[in-house]
Amino acid sequence: MQRGIRRVQDLCKVLQLPSVFEETAVLYFQRALQHPSFHLVSLEKKELLGGCCVFVTCRQHNWPLTMGTICSLLYAKKELFAGVYLSVQKELELSVPALSLMDLVKTHLNSFRLFQCAADIPAPFVEDKEKMVARTMQIVELASETWLVTGRHPVPIITAAAFLSWQSLQPAARLTCTFARFCKVAGVDLPPPAHLRLKELHEILLRMASQLAWLRVFKMDKKMAIKHIGDLLQHRIFLLKKSFCTEDAEEQRAGAQGEGCPGSPPAAGGAAQEEARPSEGKRQRDGGRRPLLPPCLIKPRKRLRTAAPSAADLAITGEEPISDSEIEQYLRGQEEIQAFSKAKTWL
Repeated sequence: MQRGIRRVQDLCKVLQLPSVFEETAVLYFQRALQHPSFHLVSLEKKELLGGCCVFVTCRQHNWPLTMGTICSLLYAKKELFAGVYLSVQKELELSVPALSLMDLVKTHLNSFRLFQCAADIPAPFVEDKEKMVARTMQIVELASETWLVTGRHPVPIITAAAFLSWQSLQPAARLTCTFARFCKVAGVDLPPPAHLRLKELHEILLRMASQLAWLRVFKMDKKMAIKHIGDLLQHRIFLLKKSFCTEDAEEQRAGAQGEGCPGSPPAAGGAAQEEARPSEGKRQRDGGRRPLLPPCLIKPRKRLRTAAPSAADLAITGEEPISDSEIEQYLRGQEEIQAFSKAKTWL
């Protein structure tokens, strides 16, 4: 136990936590070792108990600390650490509040090596920390308003937002930089879903940029949208609202043209179809705008197809189960019993 307590204290010193945090983490660690649920666990899990107690303490005091930071300090697998953390929270009956997304943005960006000049960091990569944190938080807020954060791990979306904010602050020198090289120079891991989150953010930015009048004269692509991220974020509420209104109007107009008025002559319907053709062409030029829905509704997962029943399965053997409704067809009701008894007397 003394060795584990020293590990907890050393971890708190490395993270520069207040002394109150250290005392609470040690108390939780002692409770965990005395709990019967952790007596027979493996040595690897026992070594993670201290880190879990420190992580719980930081979350309870709203101290921005990610699970990835703890795992990197302990050289632990995230899946194993998450399992031990949930067990500690359940067995010790600890109340852990959810970490604020904005606090997580600040904490994650603190691990980027882009805010100080160094020999291994090219000059175009260095950026002011306050500017990058503010722009990244705005992009994460936009992602939250467009359903890109709900139900997903926050680190990939924060990493993608940080890359976009970094590019937009000096687009002339940074638009040619790839996402992988950015993460390598910044000294952070590139989560596998981050490329998908970046693609989704590009789609949202392009859709918003198409609503700005002064950008319609340019050929719209993702590089052009990144150059004007500042304008898009400044007017994001208006642009998103305009996108919603445009979609609703198009759907209502398409529904009215499809149904038509019952008393209108055929010529009116033909004219309506002629008027609809330019709007359809405009929709194709705009890139096929769609309602702003969660990604799980826009691109649902493919369901596995069930195998078609074979001829042997379809063959009638006489041993098929009989449903209750079919059995009821053979049972006589009260009226049928009375009618049958009357007919029997006549016979």
